[in-house]
Amino acid sequence: MMIHKPARGALDAHQGRPWTEVPWRRLAAVRGVMTDIDDTLTRDGAIEPAALDALHALHAAGVPVVAITGRPLGWSEPFARAWPVQAIVAENGAVALIRDGDQLRTEFAQDETTRAANTLRLHEVAQRVVREVPGATLAQDSAGRVTDIAIDHSEFAQLSPAAIAQVAALMREQGMNATVSSIHVNGWFGEHTKWSAAQWMLQRLFGRDLAAEIGHWVYVGDSTNDQLMFQHFPLAVGVANLRRFATELHTWPAYITATERGQGFAEVAHAVLAARVAPMAC
Repeated sequence: MMIHKPARGALDAHQGRPWTEVPWRRLAAVRGVMTDIDDTLTRDGAIEPAALDALHALHAAGVPVVAITGRPLGWSEPFARAWPVQAIVAENGAVALIRDGDQLRTEFAQDETTRAANTLRLHEVAQRVVREVPGATLAQDSAGRVTDIAIDHSEFAQLSPAAIAQVAALMREQGMNATVSSIHVNGWFGEHTKWSAAQWMLQRLFGRDLAAEIGHWVYVGDSTNDQLMFQHFPLAVGVANLRRFATELHTWPAYITATERGQGFAEVAHAVLAARVAPMAC
């Protein structure tokens, strides 16, 4: 389905309503926030001050935050230590970095035998992609990856939409899952996804079933690889730069913020926190 970019200052209903229209009673019932990282919290790989302030404010108010990203384990670890989040799930649901007091625990969705068997296959597919797709290069964060591969399309290299589609198609031909984020094309072997990561974390951290309380969690994202989450979360929110992918999206979030990236995430956090302070506001 082809979706055309909306006129400036306007959005079609099927492309998400303004975040300011979210019912206050639904915000007052929010129990936690799940979020993407790249271009949702960050700009050019660094967290925006507004987003970091929002994370601290949510933490201080007792609202847990779980970040779920396509970034690798190695890249995510320092942020899992520094940011006030309950966990960061890296590599699209493959590996979780979980805060346990002052400690950081690493847990995997796949067992060690499976991960070891996949290592050679990942290398073979990566080499084929680089060989067959003109301009394709491995992401600069590849050294920190343990369960997937990533091809750079917008971070330090530029690929055309046709080349991005070719990369994803090659990955899928080899039996991989493939998704396109705002910066990378990620490919991996296994059934894990951002959605399975969300379910895993709610059970792992709180011993609860996400399906039973899905309406009480907000998800914030910015790209086509967030569409599975947009589909499942009634309180799914796209930061405004999601509109960059208007012609490629088949599933839009329920809401869109007015501002981009970390500023957009801060919009979401501020509304959630305001509803906790004044839950009877209309």
